[in-house]
Amino acid sequence: MGIATDRTGIPVGVAADAAGVSETALGPAARAAGPRAVELPFGVPVLGDKADDSDGRRENLTHEGFTLVARRRTNRVKRPTADGRAGRRWIVARPFAWRHRFRRVVTRFERRVDRSDGLVHLACTFLARGRLAK
Repeated sequence: MGIATDRTGIPVGVAADAAGVSETALGPAARAAGPRAVELPFGVPVLGDKADDSDGRRENLTHEGFTLVARRRTNRVKRPTADGRAGRRWIVARPFAWRHRFRRVVTRFERRVDRSDGLVHLACTFLARGRLAK
């Protein structure tokens, strides 16, 4: 499951797929699921984990107008291009912790991806509603 959040951690875009699909493949789908009406300035930071630290991912995000902020992989063959900052990673990790309130989403009892995707969207809607109500 990939989640795109705003700067406070409220989910604005989500993408879910089968269990064998890598989380790094779901990141672009989650960003695309976000609102299109919001105009983002060039160079907005995208927070990621070590799996996102690759030259191809960094180039794709730069082409889309984002700046990748991710920890360096320890097994990089090429010279590291990441700056290693990960101090704001908790903003992205928090919605993943919040989804543990919904047992059916975490355990994935559903066999069909469309049903699981619907439950993930419903859970993120409840999380966003709860956060916006405060």
